[in-house]
Amino acid sequence: MNQSVIFTDQVYPETNQVKFIAQQQGVNINCYASFSVISELCDKQVVSGSNVVCLFEQCRFDLEDQAEALIEQEAFNCSGDIILA
Repeated sequence: MNQSVIFTDQVYPETNQVKFIAQQQGVNINCYASFSVISELCDKQVVSGSNVVCLFEQCRFDLEDQAEALIEQEAFNCSGDIILA
């Protein structure tokens, strides 16, 4: 396995977004996916606090691919996070 970006299994639901963690060269990178992004990837299903983790898991690989591309482009916000909005 020779991946430059690795994603942990940790998922943290927040208000209107989900935080998930990427690791690159031993450094944790907070990645955030908005409810609207998750909804788009899950055939426009309504996302709420009660179903967001389940829906996140349904589109996890797509979200991780998007986050990995942004990490490789070094598209970090001022806090060093990756935002999928």
